[in-house]
Amino acid sequence: MVRFALTSLLYAPAALLQIFTKAPVAYYPPSPGGGSQLDNAGGGLGEPLNVIISGLSSPSVLTDTGILHYAQAIGFSMECLSIHLGAPQSANLGDGHGWVNQTLELRQDYGDPDLGTCLESLVGGNHFRVFRQNGPLANSGALFLAVSKEEDVAEGHTIIPDGYNVGRDDMVSAAQGHTSYEGVKYFTIVQNVTGLLAAGSVGVNHGIATDGIVQLLTVTVV
Repeated sequence: MVRFALTSLLYAPAALLQIFTKAPVAYYPPSPGGGSQLDNAGGGLGEPLNVIISGLSSPSVLTDTGILHYAQAIGFSMECLSIHLGAPQSANLGDGHGWVNQTLELRQDYGDPDLGTCLESLVGGNHFRVFRQNGPLANSGALFLAVSKEEDVAEGHTIIPDGYNVGRDDMVSAAQGHTSYEGVKYFTIVQNVTGLLAAGSVGVNHGIATDGIVQLLTVTVV
């Protein structure tokens, strides 16, 4: 019986084998697995998953603690006093898990990883939501990020005009090349990816158009 089980596993479909092993790929496109490059922001609209941290990055970066420390190296940190206002958004990354709530939401820290995000909550700035692709159908380990730049609290933290493109570009500019946090050094390579996200504003939250570009970041601890 044991021999039969092992033999069956050897000849199992690739999708089944991904349950047991993380595939060495940068990411899987969500659409073939029934997913979307827009998350679910409510009301039938979504925010673009416009940055991907590659599954080929250093494994430590792809953990919850690792992405937090990497974010702190590029100017983001936990929300002010760990208080989150508003409902979490969800994403379907086509990995077999369906719609899953965000893992983290991180905000621009204005140079102070402890209290700087409190300033962002007041005056606005950049922020991003993190979703992990690790289901049985597409286990890349990649992190899909919904990045956007928002208005101040008086404007209800709505997204600024062109805020999805601007937020993405500001984040990537801060991340590219050499960065560090608490003695850990990172090197980030950036690649433009098209074909994952449709350009325009159809289905996009707040009706704000995007240019359709997704930035793929491969982050190495050096």
